[in-house]
Amino acid sequence: MILLIMSVAIYGLIVSDNLIKKIMCLNIIESLVILTFLTTGYQERAVAPIITDIVTNYVDPIPQALMLTAIVIGVCFNSLAIAITVKVYYKYHTIKVSELHER
Repeated sequence: MILLIMSVAIYGLIVSDNLIKKIMCLNIIESLVILTFLTTGYQERAVAPIITDIVTNYVDPIPQALMLTAIVIGVCFNSLAIAITVKVYYKYHTIKVSELHER
């Protein structure tokens, strides 16, 4: 299912002429990568890595910490991309890539 949504998002990124749609496709791809990393790090009946007397199955916290960082970077990227798109629209009065190439 993830590969299907990823392929649709990549197709939308390649085919779309609108900058906002391209940003949305990048956001979908980023979310799917984060979801994939988090699901691969999942272990059934595993607990948080808090040291106790009883040895149990622990979850590795590194993928979760890395994905939290990826989420923060993604939010910063999206806000910067939208701000640049707004500036492009104010300057050229269009957000279509084909019209921007003509100018």
